[in-house]
Amino acid sequence: METASRSDGRERSVKVQAGDVALEGELRIPDNAQGVVLFAHGSGSGRHSPRNQHVARILRDSGLATLLLDLLTAEEEALDVRSGQYRFDINLLAKRVVGATDWLIHQAHTGNLNVGYFGASTGAAAALVAAAEKPDIVGAVVSRGGRPDLADRALPLVKSPTLLIVGGLDYPVIGMNKEALIKLNIDKKLVIVPGATHLFEEPGALEEVGRLATDWFIDHLGSRATH
Repeated sequence: METASRSDGRERSVKVQAGDVALEGELRIPDNAQGVVLFAHGSGSGRHSPRNQHVARILRDSGLATLLLDLLTAEEEALDVRSGQYRFDINLLAKRVVGATDWLIHQAHTGNLNVGYFGASTGAAAALVAAAEKPDIVGAVVSRGGRPDLADRALPLVKSPTLLIVGGLDYPVIGMNKEALIKLNIDKKLVIVPGATHLFEEPGALEEVGRLATDWFIDHLGSRATH
């Protein structure tokens, strides 16, 4: 059911049909939204992730709608916890992101909004693979502590301006992001947040992620033609 909130405008718990599965999601649309950002979470994370919820609030404060959803069903998540079967299945996760994108552009309240992706950990790779499949739909991608290297052969095909954000103390992931940056052939940028670790738990680190992501999305989503 759709409810009203002074800070977030329309808010709904939603079931997003992505292929043959229905994914649990949370859609919030501020008044006069300038675009909608779909969050692609990494392994072991979902729509309730406190870090992505924090960034999503910052985006909404700047007039961007947000869709946070679980890329795995409850049954798949339980199996993944035991076996790790799904967490690095980038093609599966990307298909779910593509399906959620198709769902967004066919909804009454979001169909006229430009779409961006915010990916974390392995979700960043899924977002980039999905962006390569939706070059005319996805206006921008932001990765937080992501594994864009796992997008591999899809990277040169990405047409969406891409911002990679990595913590300054997240040494292995910095190298992975630098390698991925070389393969991207579009408007791209790597920002290293000083003193931040992989989860950006340090004071002010997530606020900086939110600021960087907001600026990137506002700059690039606003220039895309509406669907």
